Amino acid sequence: MKKTIFEFAKTIILALIIALVITAFIKPTLVKGYSMYPTIEPNNYLIVNKIPYLTGEPKNGDIIVFKAHIYTENGEEKDLIKRVMGVAGDTIEIKEGIVYRNGKKLDEGYLGEGISSGDMDAVTIEDGHIFVMGDNRPNSLDSRDPAIGMVAVSDILGRADLRLYPFNEIGFINKVE
Repeated sequence: MKKTIFEFAKTIILALIIALVITAFIKPTLVKGYSMYPTIEPNNYLIVNKIPYLTGEPKNGDIIVFKAHIYTENGEEKDLIKRVMGVAGDTIEIKEGIVYRNGKKLDEGYLGEGISSGDMDAVTIEDGHIFVMGDNRPNSLDSRDPAIGMVAVSDILGRADLRLYPFNEIGFINKVE
């Protein structure tokens, strides 16, 4: 009987250790809003990979989850999911709804509407920061809004790499530059 209990305890401890190691490197996330539509829809369940930014920097086109430093009505800090549009040293500008990075028009085939609303004067991304935008530009709180602004790289929780739900859309979320 003692041997059975010991084996059972070993199995449970091993499962807990494996679970802790896995959650140290990935974070399951449920998307609640429409800001990344049509790439990501509400109620999509994603796996956010923490590993890429432990040793590297975000790249243009990455879809990331980050601490937004804005709060819900019940006082919880919100995590947002957006696409990286510019990294340190890049200049981002929006003219007549078209986004330009370093003076070059971006091909944004992933946009539902096809363009960004309005204009934005050119901004140069500071060291240690990124500029993010949602794919659903008219319905996205992102770096264009002073409440979000440029996102500190240290606030990034990870890169959204894999969609697990809905089941008919399981697969990698492709990076687009």
